[in-house]
Amino acid sequence: MSLQIVVVTPERTTLDQQVDSVIVPSFDGERGIYNGHAPLVERLGPGELRTVSGDQVSRYYVDGGFVQVSADVVSVLTGRSIPAGEIDLSAAKQDLETAEREPANNTELMELKQKAIAQAKAQIRMAENNP
Repeated sequence: MSLQIVVVTPERTTLDQQVDSVIVPSFDGERGIYNGHAPLVERLGPGELRTVSGDQVSRYYVDGGFVQVSADVVSVLTGRSIPAGEIDLSAAKQDLETAEREPANNTELMELKQKAIAQAKAQIRMAENNP
């Protein structure tokens, strides 16, 4: 028994395949999704999405977004999806520095700044831990 994982960004579908399980970076921690999972709609945070097929684990960075589980189909809508091996560590570090320097003198700018910092840190963490 398997799941269908579909990851969609505004530009294209970045992943569409059968897997044994999916681990998503939910907004408040990781969530494992297996065959027969109850229907679900959940907000994602920036971080690592993993798929497992047999002994093979594939890792992807996602920029947050939403996950929906229905009838053994896991649909992820995200602003950006990058295979772990393609993350540019120096660009992510530069993004972090830029985000930290941004002024944030109102609530909206502070939220944007915090989001950019979280996204850059998630990419850095994944790039530094890429086996």
